Amino acid sequence: MDISVYRPEELTAADRTAWRTLQSKAYAGGASQLANPFLAPEFTRAVGRCRRDVRVAVLREDGSTGEPAAFFPYQRNAVGVGRAVGLGLSDCQGLVHAPGFRWDAQELLRACGLVIWEFDHLAEGQQPFEQSLLGTFPSPVIDVADGWDAYVARLRARSGRGTRVRLGYERKLARVAGDVHYVHDERDPAMLRTLMEWKSAQYRRTGRSDRFAHPWIRELTEQLFHTRTDSFAGLLSVLYAGDRPVAAHFGVRSEHILACWFPAYDPAFAKYSPGVVQHLRMARGAAEDGLSHLDLGRGQRDHKDVLKTGDVQVSEGWTTRRHPVAAAHWARRAPVRALRNTVVSHPELRAPADRLLRSMGRARTWTATRARSPR
Repeated sequence: MDISVYRPEELTAADRTAWRTLQSKAYAGGASQLANPFLAPEFTRAVGRCRRDVRVAVLREDGSTGEPAAFFPYQRNAVGVGRAVGLGLSDCQGLVHAPGFRWDAQELLRACGLVIWEFDHLAEGQQPFEQSLLGTFPSPVIDVADGWDAYVARLRARSGRGTRVRLGYERKLARVAGDVHYVHDERDPAMLRTLMEWKSAQYRRTGRSDRFAHPWIRELTEQLFHTRTDSFAGLLSVLYAGDRPVAAHFGVRSEHILACWFPAYDPAFAKYSPGVVQHLRMARGAAEDGLSHLDLGRGQRDHKDVLKTGDVQVSEGWTTRRHPVAAAHWARRAPVRALRNTVVSHPELRAPADRLLRSMGRARTWTATRARSPR
């Protein structure tokens, strides 16, 4: 086995084509998660432009001149602590490989100069990495492979009345705010900035850390918005009522999958459920665009539960070598992740924690408003 490590920009056009081909073969072979856009070469290259710690290992079974059999994107710090590319942002991680390919995780980590590799959305079928799992979690998906009408029929079969109510949200919104129209692929950068402002406000309002307060994440989002190939694109979708945007979403799509990433809406229209209307329109747009499903991402939310058609599984944990740096990193990170997963996985704990975060968000917003007010 030959394992060579490159910066993302050092990969040749032939390498990137081989990577995309492996994703297509994986999807055709039933390993649909490996076709996720977060595992596409375009996503890794975009993160690599924003962060200098991104690397890609190319695995070849027939020596250094053989055809690539797998690609392993990762980030690495100076002491060999590795993480999935975009850890905390990406919703699908792992090694993209040909059907039936086998690898040794310890050999791979040594070749990459890693003592530990951390992940939180490891795709199914990555057994060599499943050395120390904190848990495996459902990641909801919306299957639109058979078209929009078939998807709605599945929703009606599960909950006829609930589906009628949700499909009616759009009519209620139109009565209040004007004719509703939807743009599946909005190319106005100003609308992307509006979405990021909405999302930052939502993070603060709900007590979460504002991802867009990090310049590299804003830069990454803007780069992906302008990235467009035959098999990958950053996709901004916007719901308008009258001439006013009321909800938007930015995600990334591959040949078959739309990865849902940053949804947000204007809170002035919250009682009309613009987020649900937006996701239903996205599902219809994805079906019309020839995509097979929308990946809603790990995490339990009411809109995911009512709109999903099923789940895929993702895992969180580490693959390690015997090394003191790996042990120290594990000791520092494991308790925090275990506590968070315990809270998230139990509704009786999750609801109070969510209320506490929202209270903190209101206090933070009040303090910021007071600080900006004239004395």
